[in-house]
Amino acid sequence: MNDNPDPTVQIAAWSMLGTPAAASLMARIGADLLVLDAQHGLFDDAGLIAAIPAASALPVHVRVPGNSAPLIGRALDAGAAGVIVPMVQSGAEAASAGAATRYPPLGERSWGPLAAYRGEPTTAPAEANAQVSCAVMVETSRALTQLDDIASAPGVDMVFVGPFDLAIALGTSVGALLADDSPGNPLDAIVAACRRAGTRAGAFAGGLDAARALIDRGFTTVAVAVDSQLITAAGSALVAAARGIPTPRQESA
Repeated sequence: MNDNPDPTVQIAAWSMLGTPAAASLMARIGADLLVLDAQHGLFDDAGLIAAIPAASALPVHVRVPGNSAPLIGRALDAGAAGVIVPMVQSGAEAASAGAATRYPPLGERSWGPLAAYRGEPTTAPAEANAQVSCAVMVETSRALTQLDDIASAPGVDMVFVGPFDLAIALGTSVGALLADDSPGNPLDAIVAACRRAGTRAGAFAGGLDAARALIDRGFTTVAVAVDSQLITAAGSALVAAARGIPTPRQESA
């Protein structure tokens, strides 16, 4: 349990649907940041280029498909404020992701912001380096053995937990993972490693119950609202409620 709650907890919105309209709507629901999912969502390169400016009401982060400098650079060139890099399993892999997010001398990012093609001003390299965020995902059993190296890797600003993949890797369920309070349990170990490194601890929740559990453990960035889930849940509830509206009594003939 978190005995020292962080007052700066960030609540993230998450967009899977791959359109500028969906991203723009999700950027206006009151969250602190928006994640566009290009790994398991419908965002491709063209979708990101169109959606990031449309969602500029919030800082936009992109979950890229893999730990690749071209993929990371392309998302940042499109205007993302940061990236979430999946399946990072070692300090070296984390450092590689961190280097890809920043220009020399802090990293190895190549210059090529797409804002210029929209007639917008570009951000100078030193300023971009100071503003960008690199989150790396811990979602495998191997990564759990490398937590300190991952959390303290150069250029890493946040360790982000993918609870579904982590639960699969550990042979358990998401519910059991969230409920595990045994000594040295995975979630508390991740938060502890982040605190030692001075790195944010983030996680995908996808709902209020999971968000409460994660924030209580000390996670400081939690993704709660997912566009695909919101449409399904709200739409189903509305249709069910409409079906329950009483119909007028038929007049007797």
